[in-house]
Amino acid sequence: MKITSLLNKGKRTLSFEVFPPKTDTAFDSVEKAVEEIADLAPAYISVTYGAGGGTSRYTLEIARSILEKKNVPILAHLTCVSGTKESVARRIREMKDAGIENVLALRGDLTPEMVNQDRSAWDYRYAVELVRDLKESGADFCVGAACYPEVHPESADSRADIRFLKEKVDAGVDFLTSQMFFDNGLYYSFLYRLREAGITVPVIPGIMPITGARQVERARKLSGAFLPQRFLSLVDAFGARDAAMEAAGVVYAADQIIDLYANGISHVHVYTMNKPGVARAILRQLKGILG
Repeated sequence: MKITSLLNKGKRTLSFEVFPPKTDTAFDSVEKAVEEIADLAPAYISVTYGAGGGTSRYTLEIARSILEKKNVPILAHLTCVSGTKESVARRIREMKDAGIENVLALRGDLTPEMVNQDRSAWDYRYAVELVRDLKESGADFCVGAACYPEVHPESADSRADIRFLKEKVDAGVDFLTSQMFFDNGLYYSFLYRLREAGITVPVIPGIMPITGARQVERARKLSGAFLPQRFLSLVDAFGARDAAMEAAGVVYAADQIIDLYANGISHVHVYTMNKPGVARAILRQLKGILG
């Protein structure tokens, strides 16, 4: 099922994100965790792609496994930063042949080796180029793209960021998924500015449950997200105790999700990654609210 069809139903739903293994030896344990998450009946499962395309083969294998064993809709990530036109076209054909209907088109993170390279000769420098190729592939994908409520770290400012985002939408993006944020006010403000700029596609908010104190700095580095004092106080109070921090992080994330639902957002994407226990705990917090 296409994600736009799910969103049009108007029901309150959740989706979860997982990541593929980095090695063959880790495949079975990752597949088991992903299957446990699929058993929770999310609206769909998003499967990430490694930096520089490093785990691309496993992305397709995990996605195909979920489709065949659990019949849960898949959003497969596809990055283009290290790809050629030929390699990306091959990935697109493989996704189509696997029955995948939804693709998240991303430039992808630059590996340390790529940062200082001359990119002028690359086949793909921006996600919009991948969006165009997906739309012209004849595969009839529902295509998503990423957005940053707090501005993409490489953008000059919010106006430039939204201008580039509109270029992706005009190229055929059907929906957007946001980077993590910890203050819902930032998302609401961002949504208003997108609508003002003429971007009318669905914008799915992305929520990251922080269940360990060490995740805080990593989340800050990955997204540049603003951490409100309420959240920092939670980390100060519970960060030294693993169980307490996990419980508090789940409640904080669930509170964000409830607020989003209360303000008319019908679907939320949760970055639970490969943690079925966290996904279950989020669902327990939302019992009676979903659906």
